Amino acid sequence: MRVVIAGGHGKIAVHLERLLAQRGDEAVGLIRNPDHAGDLEAAGAQPVVLDLEKASVDEVVEAVRGADAVVFAAGAGPGSGAARKETVDRDAAILLADAAEAAGVRRYVAISSMGADAEAPDDAGDPVFVAYLRAKGAADDALRSRGALHTTIVRPGRLTDDPGTGRVHIGDSTGYGAIPREDVAAVLLAVLDAPATAGRTFELIGGETPINEAL
Repeated sequence: MRVVIAGGHGKIAVHLERLLAQRGDEAVGLIRNPDHAGDLEAAGAQPVVLDLEKASVDEVVEAVRGADAVVFAAGAGPGSGAARKETVDRDAAILLADAAEAAGVRRYVAISSMGADAEAPDDAGDPVFVAYLRAKGAADDALRSRGALHTTIVRPGRLTDDPGTGRVHIGDSTGYGAIPREDVAAVLLAVLDAPATAGRTFELIGGETPINEAL
């Protein structure tokens, strides 16, 4: 399986790339900073330098052509302002969908956020956090509207760098909780292996159920 991962240098993405490479699949990570290429190569992934805030649809099409699936793991990240929540968390996710459709890639898996809502109220948090929830929610809505894509949207709780446990809680609404990034990556891998998860949006936190059983 060839999987192209947007936001390829993110912590969850690198875990996923390593998991894919370990079992003989081909992981391709889209990165903005060429200095990060070595980290992807160390994880067994092929780095492709492509800035999704500046790239055209045609450029992204070339990057995803021939893939069996794409994964959106990009994010503006801590310290970024509201404008980049829109250009990365919303617009780049939609750009990847446009490119996947044009390249004939049907499978799309997205990391979203618990609480994502295009209509998040102003009192949901500070202005930048509200912009983030709205951007993620708008991206989720846009992805779900794509009839040509088989999309799964994963909404994890608070992310930690604790070792993964392989046990999670998945549901339409799980309540707030934490989850190791390693376990999020393992869930993404299981989702890629489970076509029946297409069309689902679910929340994800740490739990007591083995991942495949939880899905």
